[in-house]
Amino acid sequence: MHVAHLTLHDFRSYADVDVALEPGVTAFVGSNGQGKTNLVEAIDYLSRLSSHRVATDAPLIRAGAEQAIVRAAVVRDGRTAVLEVELNPGRANRARVNRSPLPRVRELAGLVRTVVFSPEDLALVKGDPSQRRRFLDDLLVLRTPRYAGVIADHERVLRQRNTLLKTLYAARGSSREAALATLSVWDDHLVTTGTELLLARQRLVTDLAPYLGKAYEAVARGASRDDARIEYSATVPAGDDPAGAFREELARRQSEEIQRGVTLVGPHRDDLLLTLGPGDEHRLPVKGYASHGESWSFALALRLASYDLLRADGDDPILILDDVFAELDADRREQLAALVAGAEQVLVTAAVAADVPDALRGATFHVAAGEVTRA
Repeated sequence: MHVAHLTLHDFRSYADVDVALEPGVTAFVGSNGQGKTNLVEAIDYLSRLSSHRVATDAPLIRAGAEQAIVRAAVVRDGRTAVLEVELNPGRANRARVNRSPLPRVRELAGLVRTVVFSPEDLALVKGDPSQRRRFLDDLLVLRTPRYAGVIADHERVLRQRNTLLKTLYAARGSSREAALATLSVWDDHLVTTGTELLLARQRLVTDLAPYLGKAYEAVARGASRDDARIEYSATVPAGDDPAGAFREELARRQSEEIQRGVTLVGPHRDDLLLTLGPGDEHRLPVKGYASHGESWSFALALRLASYDLLRADGDDPILILDDVFAELDADRREQLAALVAGAEQVLVTAAVAADVPDALRGATFHVAAGEVTRA
């Protein structure tokens, strides 16, 4: 899989730009703030329908513009498809494939697959649980696009239930009884969507774990593949009947949820446990205990494991290395470059060409003041 052509209109700093790309390695080189990351961010947006840099779409629209358009010609198994997304702040986004509108934007997710390495990856190991949940959900949708609908449904149910919980706190008499009856209905919806998402995440972590150990061994000096581990930590007790356990936990914590006005049980409160150590008795959480170098190695291993898992599924995702070499020492640069050099398409951004390892020398574009020119 590779992107053969990228067109942007009013996306980030670009009023209009067209870039023809090829398989293999392509580097976008330019000083900070010139727009090189905006190019790869646009390709990643087509993959995940969100940015790896910001939480909302608003910053992606060029200042003064009403909408932005990202369009890419994607080649997969010798066939080319033109994917397009139209970002409309304050209104629904729209998506097209080969100029035919899609009923829902989320149907675009997974048609092009990307794995992004960026300085923000350190938040996977040092940040709050929401960063790790997002990592899992993004990978889940890339592997099985239908889960975009499951995640969207779960988030909708969660918003509605939280609104009702806030209402219940102040309700009295018959109004409270009616609200409790409605809460029971939303509990059913939450259990249905939440259990499906919970089980999918748990399966994903099981599938990802062996690839993580192998990747950590490759990027961390002196490490073995048993050193790095991931486990899924759920707010719902493990067992043979997760839906039943989910429902029981909701009932047990109902009073607390009403008092606090927020849902306390479900996959939106779960976490991914990341640990390091040679054996169970010496194992420690990466967050809070790992050195800066170990944390970076673990973050890189998570991305490499994602890439290897997607390849094992039968796809060769596009690899994006966004200003990551400036954050790594020389050894890790060379190790990472050697591991990814064989990908069908690798897109690299760097402030200076010297930051790009020799193993990733390929086509180069210079980016300056919104202009993208082939070297």
